[in-house]
Order: sequence, then C-alpha cells, then structure tokens
Amino acid sequence: MATQPEQLEVQGEFDLFAVSLPVFEGPFDLLLSLIARKKLDITEVALAQVTDEFIAFMHASPDLSRTSEFLVVAATLLDMKAARLLPQVDEEAGASEADLEARDLLFSRLLQYRAYKEASKDIGRRLIDNEHYVPREVPLEAHFAVMLPPLAWTTTPQDLARLAADALTSQSPTVEVSHLHDPVVPVREQVLVLSAMLARAGRMTFAELVSDAASRPVLVSRFLALLELYRDGAVEFDQEAPLAPLLVSWRGRATGDGHGSEASSERAGRRGAGASVNEEGKGADNE
Repeated sequence: MATQPEQLEVQGEFDLFAVSLPVFEGPFDLLLSLIARKKLDITEVALAQVTDEFIAFMHASPDLSRTSEFLVVAATLLDMKAARLLPQVDEEAGASEADLEARDLLFSRLLQYRAYKEASKDIGRRLIDNEHYVPREVPLEAHFAVMLPPLAWTTTPQDLARLAADALTSQSPTVEVSHLHDPVVPVREQVLVLSAMLARAGRMTFAELVSDAASRPVLVSRFLALLELYRDGAVEFDQEAPLAPLLVSWRGRATGDGHGSEASSERAGRRGAGASVNEEGKGADNE
C-alpha cells in the first residue's frame, strides 16, 4: 500500500519531480521527508527505480543544478540503505553506521550541498553585476617609474649552460674542521694593541676599540685587556647615561716620567701574560 501525501508541505529542489513506487507515490521531496522522519523504511525504497524515473524526468527538463543535488541525495540514500542491509560483524560495529540518525545524515549532506550552491549563485550574481566594469588604464607616475629596476636580460646561453652544469654536477661534501682548532688570543697582545690605539687617539669609545676585532675570541680578549688597563690606572671610563656609548680615555702618561705609556702597558701585560681566550670565549692558560 503506497503512502500518499496529503497534509505535509515540503520545500526543496525536487518539488516538480514525483516518483511512483510500491510503497510511496508523490513528490520526491516528500519521500525524503518521510525517510528523514523515519516514517518510511529506507530498505523498502527501490533506489534503482527512483533513479530511472529521475533520468526520465531530466530528459524532459534538463537542469544541471538539480542533477547535481540528486546525485548527492542518491549517494546518501544508497549509503544509508547499504548500512541497513549489510550484515554487521558485531553489535558495536553495527552501531557505528546503522544506528546513525537518518535525518542528521541526510540533512547534513543536503545543507553542505546547498551552502555551496548558494555561494555559487552569489558569485554568479557578482559576475553579472560587475561584467560592465572596466579598470581605468593609466601609465605609471613618473616618480614611481624611476624606482623600477632594470629588466634587461643579461644572461647568455653560456651562462645558462654553466648554471646547468653546476646544478647537475655532484659536489663532494665539505667537512668543516675549523671549529676543532680554537685559536688562542693572548690578553697580553690585546693590552699592547689597546695601549697603542689609545695613546695615539687619546679618547675612543669601546665600540671603536673593538671595531676591527676579527672574531669573538679577539673581542673577548680585548675586553679583558681593557679591564687590565683600568685596574692598572692607565685608562678611565666615562658614560653619560645608562646604555650610552662607553668612552675610554688614556691616562698612561699620568706618571710624569715620559715613559708612562710603555710602563703601563708592561704592567698590564705582565698581569695578562698568563691569560688567553679561545674560540668559545673562555679563558685559557698560555704555556
């Protein structure tokens, strides 16, 4: 006995498509509504017959959008029916798919499809609204044109061949061993270097004193040498404000004997004679 639609009112994409089945006769939208509400068992619906009737319906009034939605709905119904008909390995496994709410599964996929459909409609509407807009074509302003880099192609075929050869030629990996041999930087040498620089300039900033330091060990050793000179009274520090440049003034001639510079250097050098700095910035003893 077929189920007849009487009082139910369903809105959807298939309001013009009706099916005639042994268990149901009426609009396809109503059939979906009955399945979703569990008023009709999905296992009693002949999906092959529904598909045949839909193909015949589409031959009469082709609509690509309606066809796409029918494929989504038919795939969902087929998935639900297969889950109900196939035997389950155990009760727990059967509860995963077979016990899913038909309404949630069907409606969720329909909502996903309709969301994309509405988005496509909006994009199509925007394309129609803006199809008569043409961007204004103007040349680049002069003060911007001068900023453009030159675009002249300067690479020759020989250059391309060389680049290809370099890329295709395997190169042996290079093993760096420089870090295995830490150079030792004696503090005494840096005392003499700083003494000469300050005696010549009179006053320099710390940044200027270490500007020519070639490596971190030299930088650390020079800093220690500056502390040696300060402890010996050969230099004095001045800083106007926190984090301001540190000014170093030379006072090596303060002894008044005319040889204060050399004497101060020697005294500081003797204190730093046994000190040196390695690559890690750590102190080491000279042998």
